[in-house]
Amino acid sequence: MLTEINFDGIVGPSHNYAGLSLGNLASTRNFGKVSAPRAAALQGLAKMRANLDRGLVQGFFLPQRRPDTDWLGQLGMTVENADPRLRANAMSASSMWAANAATVSPAPDTADGRCHLTVANLVTMPHRSHEWREALAQLRIAFADPEHFVVHAPVPPPFGDEGAANHMRLCASHDAPGIEVFVYGEAGGPYPARQHREASAAVARLHGLDPERTILAQQSEEAIAAGAFHNDVVAVANERILFTHEHAYTRRDWLYAELREKLPEIEIVEIPASEVSLFDAIQSYLFNAQLVTLPSGEAALILPTEAQESPTVWRWLEKLVSGNGPIRHLFIHDLRESMANGGGPACLRLRVVADPATVDPRFLATTDKLDRIEALVNRMWPDRIAVEDLSDPAIWKQCLAARSALCATLGLEELDRERF
Repeated sequence: MLTEINFDGIVGPSHNYAGLSLGNLASTRNFGKVSAPRAAALQGLAKMRANLDRGLVQGFFLPQRRPDTDWLGQLGMTVENADPRLRANAMSASSMWAANAATVSPAPDTADGRCHLTVANLVTMPHRSHEWREALAQLRIAFADPEHFVVHAPVPPPFGDEGAANHMRLCASHDAPGIEVFVYGEAGGPYPARQHREASAAVARLHGLDPERTILAQQSEEAIAAGAFHNDVVAVANERILFTHEHAYTRRDWLYAELREKLPEIEIVEIPASEVSLFDAIQSYLFNAQLVTLPSGEAALILPTEAQESPTVWRWLEKLVSGNGPIRHLFIHDLRESMANGGGPACLRLRVVADPATVDPRFLATTDKLDRIEALVNRMWPDRIAVEDLSDPAIWKQCLAARSALCATLGLEELDRERF
């Protein structure tokens, strides 16, 4: 009964381009542009709907309460008198990138035979550092069945943990024991590493993983300096396939040898830098695709339109699927609003291998539920937000009202009442 469920973050009504994410080149490049929260949410919902149509199991997480007045209160401020930069941090919709919500180890990998989830602390970036409390609350509701799940509080600071964006699982099939790869970083040029080795090792211990089936690999400083602030910007894995850039890892040959020893059936699809540069890979978010297994058993990449618009990237992808390799299909989605803030298809989702019957059904997508969410988004999400609008009380009220209505629509009023 175990299957992979993709839980996408619903894009929140405060989605904006305040340029808060150092090292995320798209975020800094688009600072000050006018965002389109309604279009952003609809683009994400369209991807979820398409995945349902493809026969995949789809879930979602709700946007968090914004502005986060509790966080500002801890800083001795109110939303009315906050410094504009701190107010922007309190208005960030970055929880939409659910890949950073937690790290997940499915039941076949853990010592107690339960699925373990550790919420990410996200301490490196101020605008994300206050997400973990509400993320933890949602995880504890969605995965409340103690027979099947264990939800852990975050690793304590100062050890930075940014969740599944720096974690890969390789296995013969989703319900078989896997090899879990934790990718950590050191500083890359002017940019900080967001995933610390100590945090990755702590999560592996908390989840009760077999050390012989666990790998800690260092992301290359070259990749971080080029703008790969997470591993999922330069690599993605699914079942027996690792799809990666040649310059993703510091000890690439060692990593490949370890994987081949521990999972002989692995298929490593590596793109040489001579064919696709790190710059082109990061600009197009080629590796931030979702790599999924279709009901037919074939592997597919769910890609942003930017990958199709890059001549070198698209030429390589067409060659990939025309050959005899393990990846057989390419699906393109318009996620421009998320992409402009530095998050592609893989950023928007957290993968959980579980029996869907053990998950709180309020977090599982159906066509009818997506219809209702879409109607609400069209009715209540702001059409446009400029950075200067973040100081407008009318925007604060609209964002809070829209989220409250979503909680009510999905029967998750407890998330609206609870303070984090």
